[in-house]
Amino acid sequence: MILIKLGGSVITDKTRYRTFNAGRVMRLCKEIKDSGESVIIVHGAGSFGHMLAKEYELNDGFKDTTQIPAVAKVCYDVRDLNGMIVKILNDTGIPAVSVPTGSCFMMDDRELIIDDAKVLTAMYDKGIMPVMFGDVVLDKKWGFAICSGDQIMEKLTKVFRPTRVVFVSDIDGLYDKDPKKNKDAKLIEEVTEDVMNNVETDISVDDVTGGVRGKMEIMLKMCSGGNDCVLVNGAVEGRLLSLLKGEEVPCTIARRD
Repeated sequence: MILIKLGGSVITDKTRYRTFNAGRVMRLCKEIKDSGESVIIVHGAGSFGHMLAKEYELNDGFKDTTQIPAVAKVCYDVRDLNGMIVKILNDTGIPAVSVPTGSCFMMDDRELIIDDAKVLTAMYDKGIMPVMFGDVVLDKKWGFAICSGDQIMEKLTKVFRPTRVVFVSDIDGLYDKDPKKNKDAKLIEEVTEDVMNNVETDISVDDVTGGVRGKMEIMLKMCSGGNDCVLVNGAVEGRLLSLLKGEEVPCTIARRD
């Protein structure tokens, strides 16, 4: 089984509030279906979550009651995004069911807790794909916090033990510089902890879930059990399909030293 994360940058325009890239999501879902692989999909919140979460400092935890309407709004927005993605998955022929992270699980000091994964595994065993996503989640220490799609990926890797983990973004992989700001940026085909410490990891848009450095740190953790963990560009037509079929494509593979 392959665990795939559709990043917020590839399914939405992260610079514009609630801007869904329906055409791209339809293509990516078709590529996944056409690969013939058994998969589980997680997706980010993109512009449906990050902007309001940053404005109201939701990842800093509960401060006062003025944040509560923002929590409710972000939860509504990301569920709306998830509903659109689940519909496309089903229309594509992939039986998918929404599993809202904040409605099913809690966090403790910003760490997602999945003590009982029986519902998730039972769905998958019956041929139903549980689809989780970045969300506002109640936190035992902070009241609430932001749970990123990357955090969910890390937990699901332990639950399902996938043969491959794929992060789909809007760039070819990890670069030595931000490719959106530097034309001379070079793609790093293989990243280790030593490599990551020497890479610029600034991001171009507001993000409350750790950006590139957080993603690469999680990818390195996830490949500790021998997993093939890949960052690939979903904005290029056919790139994800080729990767899933085992073909060589421009990408970054995370490996432990």
